[in-house]
Amino acid sequence: MGDAVLTERQKKWFATVEANFEKATGRPVAVWVDILKKGCPETRPRAQAAWLKATYGIGQNHAAHILNAARPADKMGWDDAEALRAALWAEPRSLAILEALERKIAGLEGVISGQRKGYTSFSRAVQFAAIRPLKGGTALLGLKLDPSASERLSAPVRTESWSERLIAVVELDGPGAVNDEIGRLFAQAADNG
Repeated sequence: MGDAVLTERQKKWFATVEANFEKATGRPVAVWVDILKKGCPETRPRAQAAWLKATYGIGQNHAAHILNAARPADKMGWDDAEALRAALWAEPRSLAILEALERKIAGLEGVISGQRKGYTSFSRAVQFAAIRPLKGGTALLGLKLDPSASERLSAPVRTESWSERLIAVVELDGPGAVNDEIGRLFAQAADNG
């Protein structure tokens, strides 16, 4: 991941994972890469991570570290936030919602926006919000808030790929849905992050 999209806390966490990798897994990254390439029958990254867990008890974060080393061609886009954003937000109506949200929250201090393959994240010390496009030109905003904080919020109906701390969601059906209440809820979630 590029440092530009990580909070200081996230940078320290990733550095700790890397520094303690061999101690935590019992082998250096290069050995795990060799094990993966020679022994894993899977070809897709998620399946390879599942194989590492099932076969060796490797957790998700360490598996991601191994896969990043084993599949450098797959990594090239992870640090290109603009390319990830363009690919994810290709639908103009959904992009307009993201841009309306970015304008609404522009004055919040200390907020770091990060682009992931499947969503755009917002963090301070930790991730407190994320948004992803939905089919049909809408978007789903997840917030680190109790769903009872507003009638517009609800609990997620499915597990999202963003932080499990984002327990309230709201579907935004257009840029106009990003109103003052959404701005207030976003700022409230930012205070939680």
